[in-house]
Amino acid sequence: MNYSLDVRDKTVVVRVDGRVDESTWEEFSAGLSEAVRQAGKAGLAHVAIDLSELDYMSSRGLRVLTVAKREADESAISISLVAPNEVMREILAISRYDKLFGVTDSID
Repeated sequence: MNYSLDVRDKTVVVRVDGRVDESTWEEFSAGLSEAVRQAGKAGLAHVAIDLSELDYMSSRGLRVLTVAKREADESAISISLVAPNEVMREILAISRYDKLFGVTDSID
């Protein structure tokens, strides 16, 4: 798994690719926490997690999303999930995370 952070149009964009699983969830967690902190420090109200290159996310990754949402909510920052592929859409639907987070097809 690889991730990067970028600020674009008042949004911190987290790009993640590969797999978030038992061996990579801690790195994913650190990246999302950093994105929420960066948004808060910059006075930005949104974090977008670009899932277009993510192949798979385990329950550990879903838990990371939950923790990041809790952190973001405390700072009035919203989080959206962007461009999940079909596998990720199914994972989000089964776990009902598509109801917890806004899911969009593009960052724009």
